[in-house]
Amino acid sequence: MIVRGGTVVTSRGVELADVAIEDGVITGVGRNLPGGGEEIDATGLHVFPGGIDSHVHFNEPGRTDWEDIAHGTAALAAGGYTCFVDMPLNNLPVTTTVDAFEQKLAAMRRSAQLDFGLWGGLVPGNLEQLAPMVERGAMGFKAFMCPSGIDEFPASDENTLREGMKRIAELDSILLMHAEDPALLREPNGPTAGEFIASRPPEAEVSAIEMCVELSRDTGCRVHIVHVSTAAGAALLGGEVSGETCPHYLLYTSDDLERLGGLGKCAPPFRSERMALLPIVVSDHSPSTLNLKQGGDFRAIWGGISGCQSTRQLLLAMGLELATIAAVTSTNIARRFRIAGKGDVAAGFDADLWLVDLSYEGELRREDLLYRNPFSAHEGSTICGRTVRTLVRGRDPGPGAQLNRPIN
Repeated sequence: MIVRGGTVVTSRGVELADVAIEDGVITGVGRNLPGGGEEIDATGLHVFPGGIDSHVHFNEPGRTDWEDIAHGTAALAAGGYTCFVDMPLNNLPVTTTVDAFEQKLAAMRRSAQLDFGLWGGLVPGNLEQLAPMVERGAMGFKAFMCPSGIDEFPASDENTLREGMKRIAELDSILLMHAEDPALLREPNGPTAGEFIASRPPEAEVSAIEMCVELSRDTGCRVHIVHVSTAAGAALLGGEVSGETCPHYLLYTSDDLERLGGLGKCAPPFRSERMALLPIVVSDHSPSTLNLKQGGDFRAIWGGISGCQSTRQLLLAMGLELATIAAVTSTNIARRFRIAGKGDVAAGFDADLWLVDLSYEGELRREDLLYRNPFSAHEGSTICGRTVRTLVRGRDPGPGAQLNRPIN
């Protein structure tokens, strides 16, 4: 197969080139490659490496009325993504035991339309489950320093984190951290958006990241801070402690929450200033049913934003360099999480490609969303780029395509 005449975008830059594919793997990238088999005309299109979203909550098994794997992966593919790593919550059972991991793995094999990985969970009392989950393919582990929002996935105290990180380091794995210091959080004083924001101040994130840096140094554990929302927190990252941010922190401030209402509630909340770009951008797709995002009392509204379908289109609309978008949504993620064969358009890599028409500009519309519950805080936002085709190892994803290989 040849993808012919497209503008290939990688983290290294942009070039007009053909892409040759054999048995799902890229065999060459260059001008005027010899053909002889199937060809895809990419004239006028840009060809990106398939996106990798390492932070989604597809909630299967257990909470499939919120989201499920089939809808979630269809939405990812529509947004130019070919690979993802699913969080250990909000599915039931949460993925903190070997048995729960096996249930999640079976669900992925049944329903995922893309290549996938799974994060396990670190919670009090499950230290003996960590090594067996790695043996079964866990990419790493997720922990919360504060309440997670669901009782089944409790916060980890400092002793659990320290002992867990020692074991994770011995396993040569990685710990993903929801970093908010519970000592600096409080119950909102009232029902408004402003009171919710005030209950989770920026200082809570900064204090928590400082503790993560110290624990990483003490234990030798690689750490990744999820959904960083403050410049002060980002300034602490480096060495064995990496971080990510999300489109909603790049696009919105605390002033936007009154306008967005419950659709914009998340934790950490929007801040007084927009976040700067970090080397990794993910969706933190955390969906629910619409009724859980409605009502006049922010204390009772579910915290989470649906967004995995629109990440790349929103970044394109921000006017970022094309090579930067390839890096932050694919290449850097593959490197940080050691995902072999993903994240580049180069010989030897999987033929995971996003063919996109960058002449398109419009608004994100609810009727175009493929989620189990099609709504998003991003509705009405400007998007750029129309997906023409997404290829997973050289093939079109979809029900029955059986393109759901574990990446670890």
